[in-house]
Formats: sequence, C-alpha cells, structure tokens
Amino acid sequence: MTSSNLRFAILALLALVLFVAACAPPAATNAPTQVPAAQLSAAPTKAPATAAPTVAASGMDALIAAAKKEGELTVIALPHDWCGYGAVIDAFKAKYSLKVNELNPDAGSGDEVEAIKANKDNKGPQAPDVIDVGLSFGPTSKADKLIQPYKVATWDTIPNDAKDADGYWYGDYYGVLAFEVNGDVVKKVPQDWTDLLAADYKGAVSLAGDPRSSNQAIQGVYAAGLATSGGDATKAASAGLKFFADLNKAGNFVPVIGKAASFAKGETPIIIRWDYNALADKDTLKGNPPVTVVVPKSGVVAGVYVQAISAFAPHPNAAKLWLEYLYSDEGQTGWLKGYCHPIRYNDLAKNNKIPADVAAKLPPADAYAKAVFPTLDQQAAAKDVITKQWDTVVGANVK
Repeated sequence: MTSSNLRFAILALLALVLFVAACAPPAATNAPTQVPAAQLSAAPTKAPATAAPTVAASGMDALIAAAKKEGELTVIALPHDWCGYGAVIDAFKAKYSLKVNELNPDAGSGDEVEAIKANKDNKGPQAPDVIDVGLSFGPTSKADKLIQPYKVATWDTIPNDAKDADGYWYGDYYGVLAFEVNGDVVKKVPQDWTDLLAADYKGAVSLAGDPRSSNQAIQGVYAAGLATSGGDATKAASAGLKFFADLNKAGNFVPVIGKAASFAKGETPIIIRWDYNALADKDTLKGNPPVTVVVPKSGVVAGVYVQAISAFAPHPNAAKLWLEYLYSDEGQTGWLKGYCHPIRYNDLAKNNKIPADVAAKLPPADAYAKAVFPTLDQQAAAKDVITKQWDTVVGANVK
C-alpha cells in the first residue's frame, strides 16, 4: 500500500450510509477462525524480519493455551472511558482469565512508542505488549522496527486502505474532533472554530492532550487550522498553530489537559476531543454537569487509530489473542458501544451485527457529512510542524 494514496473519505461515507440501514439486533458472534500453532511465539529479542503469520483453520485452542501460559497482557494508554475500553478489557479478562496490566492510561501516542523503546530489554509488566496509536505512528513504528506483523482471523474484512499490507498495523476505530461543552459554565454554545476566539470563552478552551506528543491534540490543532485556512491541507498545521496562539493571547486557552474530572469541575469547560470521548462523558456525568457535544461546521477532521504488537512484547501470544478479540464481532461491537466507529463497521452492518439500541445513540449521519480523513503524508507533515513549533509559536506549556 502506498501511504500517499491512503484516504478514508469513502470509508466514512459508506459507514454512514450503512449506519442508517443497520438497525437489526445483532446475531450471535461468530467464533474466530482458528490460528495455527506455528504462529505461537516466544518473546522476541529483536524486531522480526519475516512476513506476518497467516490465519488458518486450526490452532486457536493452542493460541489460547499459549497466552494463558504467559498469564498476562500489558496494555498502555487505554482510559476506561475511551471507546468503551473499560468494558472491552473486562470482557477480555473474563473470557480468557488473563491478567491485564494497564500502563499510564492518559499517555499519548508518542508516549506509547517511547515506552516500547525504553523497555526493549524489559520482560516485566512495564513493557507494553500492544499499542493503540494515531495513524501516523503505525508506519513510523514499522520503519523503526518497533512492531511485529500479525494478521487476525478477520483480516479480509478490514478495508485495504486501513491496514499495512504486511500486517504490522491496522486501523481499529475512528471518530471526529468535536467540542465538549459544560452547560453549567458555558451559556453560549460555540458552533465553529472561530467562535472559540470570542470573549465569551475566557479561560475556557482546552485540548485533550499535549500537542507536542498526543495524536488527539495534534489533530485538534490541525482541525482548527483546516477550518481557518479555508480547507487548505498544506497550510492547516501552521494555521492551526496561529489559531491557538491567538486563542492563548486572548486568554481563552487553558494549558491543562482536558479530562472528565477537570471538565466537571469547570476548570476546562470546553474540551476539543474525539466525539466518542465527549459522548462517553455525557453518559458518565449523567447531566451533572449537562454536556453538549458539537461537531463544528468546518474543519471536521476524522482520525483513525491503529493497533500493533510490540516487536519486543514479553507476552506475544497474549498480544495476538488480544488482537483476535478486538477484531472479532464482539470486540468491534464493544468499541461501537463506546461511540467509536470500528474499522469493520461496514462488515458488521452488512451482516446485521449492530445492535439497534447502540445505533440509536450515535450522532446523526449529517454531522459527519463534511468529515475529512487526512492522508498519512498530510498527518506526518502536520505532526512534524505542530510538535516542533508549538513552543515557539503558541508558547503554552500544556500539562
């Protein structure tokens, strides 16, 4: 797959069309195709150079046994309120009786990659087995030989444009950048990016991460720039930095990582974050405070996250079993319940696997009509500009 041709607009449009049609209750989840014993692994000491193992019709029991022998799995940067991960992790533990070590739930994608680098020779629970990172971090991690190939049983139902052909990384879910607004503090709900510059929002606007390392925050800056540059992707990163410099100069930007707790306290009453996180907060907070989720009128940027197994995973078989679970119908539906559009959404919809009650809680399709899926090249270029120039252009130390 050529990275410069990577585009997701068609995926988004198809997903939204199928979303309207897919209201039937789910059928029973199919058991995953079995994995051959040849795929079972010992913890590697260096990044593998061979092609990804292929899925065959036997050996799933052997994979489960090997994972249980390892006894545990180490994940990183998976807050329980992100994409329904709390319920997903609990279901995985209950199904396979494995211990799950959860490292630094609030880490950004860059932190996850650094954790692999820092723990190459660490076979204990501080070394992540798997990562869930922004799209641009997949190819760079492959190039740096930090991840290993593996193809799950449902590989063929993952869109080709959303996966590395060699199986090193593949998309897991996507959403769009939105405004999460605290109704107790903010009386005039902003509808677009330029609204945030108004005096109504003094000390109110925050990002859900550090734009020097967090993919979510980097994409937030990019989205603001895309809106204020008239949709020019080549200028979006620099325009986004200028927007946040103006926001900071106006006293509207809060240099604190926005979270549910700071939101509820009124410390970060407007958070720029993925729609699925904002919608999850709306459920969790139960009206205290009231939450409004706004998909802006312009600069609607969609982001895909990807899964990968560390090349140095201390528990490689547990890692493979984790991916098998995530990409099964059950795992994909778990993400959807957390308001994330799973990468196999089209396949689930086609086979009537989307619960009607879950579909009814998702935002209307027209909110995503203008969604833009930046290519890998665009993301990489924006990431380079934003992470390197944030301090000098914006000058706000987010923490």
